[in-house]
Amino acid sequence: MNFNLQSMNPSSSFVATRDQALSVFNHPFSQSHSFLVSNFKNGSFPSPINTHTRRPKTHTLFTTPKRFQPITGCLGERNTPAKALRQILESPGAHQGPACFDGLSAKLVERAGFQYCFTSGFSISAARLGLPDTGFISYGEMVDQGQQITQAVSIPVIGDGDNGYGNAMNVKRTVKGYIIAGFAGIILEDQVSPKACGHTQGRKVVSREEAVMRIKAAVDARKESGSDVVIVARTDSRQALSLEESLWRSRAFADAGADVLFIDALASKEEMKAFCEVSPLVPKMANMLEGGGKTPILTPLELEEIGYKLVAYPLSLIGVSIRAMQDSLTALKGGRIPPPGSMPSFEEIKEILGFNSYYEEEKRYATSKYQLYADREGSNAYSIQRVRDDSEQRGQSPQDPVVEVITPDVYTKYGADGSRDPFSGIWSRTLRIKITGRDGFEKLDVRVPAGFLEGITNIVPALGGVNLKALLDDAAEEVGGKVLLDFNDTMGDRIQVFLE
Repeated sequence: MNFNLQSMNPSSSFVATRDQALSVFNHPFSQSHSFLVSNFKNGSFPSPINTHTRRPKTHTLFTTPKRFQPITGCLGERNTPAKALRQILESPGAHQGPACFDGLSAKLVERAGFQYCFTSGFSISAARLGLPDTGFISYGEMVDQGQQITQAVSIPVIGDGDNGYGNAMNVKRTVKGYIIAGFAGIILEDQVSPKACGHTQGRKVVSREEAVMRIKAAVDARKESGSDVVIVARTDSRQALSLEESLWRSRAFADAGADVLFIDALASKEEMKAFCEVSPLVPKMANMLEGGGKTPILTPLELEEIGYKLVAYPLSLIGVSIRAMQDSLTALKGGRIPPPGSMPSFEEIKEILGFNSYYEEEKRYATSKYQLYADREGSNAYSIQRVRDDSEQRGQSPQDPVVEVITPDVYTKYGADGSRDPFSGIWSRTLRIKITGRDGFEKLDVRVPAGFLEGITNIVPALGGVNLKALLDDAAEEVGGKVLLDFNDTMGDRIQVFLE
């Protein structure tokens, strides 16, 4: 039994079989990707997610979420992540691409103004598993992490496909999986399994024939998917065998259909120049391994002069993240929080993560029946009251939902409970917290209303065991300033608390 789809689009002449038609509706991604009737050609049915290289027609069977909708230009061309990456490859200059490892790091790359980014298997293995890049991370974990990354940003992302996770058939599955995950490109290497970072010891590669077959399989998978994903062919044979072998493999990869060539761990500027002379029409990728890799660290201008088009920085984000977390933990263990200059404010963090945009959009779906009073901004402890809306006062059903009103937990003595002038008593006083390092330099000097005691321990955790309320009871009625605390913490820093 055949289903004639021609009536849906007069310009199409495709007749699908029953099984082909049902395969669309039963495909697990059928609810989230667009299927254009104009793409049914020559009796073949394309992969449900790969219609990006065609021109859009009038009718669609399904629609995609807004972020994944291809953008149609004035000439009808559809803009996809792969197309955006190819436009970068065609533009002049050497283009920098930091390597991310999760949605947040990718979002920061985009906010910094970079045109694209990479995923780093080294960094993902470190961040997701806490393990070295020695083959522990699996295909499924890399695809899952990659999908989270591509969904977090609108710039194209080149995914680290390692060695394809097996033979040529596994390579085809890997390429198709990375396309589904939203990657603009995929890096495939010729290492054996288990693979490892190209700048570490003990690199081994597969034979020439198998290495080339992996790239041919990737090209076939791209064609079968109807995709334009960029294939970056990497060889680790420079360290495993010789420079000459790596140059030979690069030529063979270009002949097999690779879009970008990449030799990892080149040992000198002269070797980099020799690589860029191979297949001169095919773009080259450089790997600037920060912190002591085998390849010289050159500026983008120097790399452009040599002939490179893409420049990867694989360790910057994971490296500074590790160091920043170590410093923060040292501060916390010493009884204090990291100094303000070492981390963004809470407001900045919320802006980066999209809280403000969320709140604005949330208003579109707000209902008028109930009101929620919540202080989203504070970091103090909270007490919760149970309050009913005015419908209960009108005698409506007692089953109506209860609204929780969240209020700050403050120090209620001396007028803080509202029984007196709100600016009298303790509310007219200020707590000053000052931290001086053992080197004599000032690390912190802040003032907060004396009524908000919980906020003090958020600033200086070392004060968590101090009965601040008792100290305030003793000093609240005194006129002028008074030193409440003056001591050295375990790190040797001097902590002082004044009531002003």
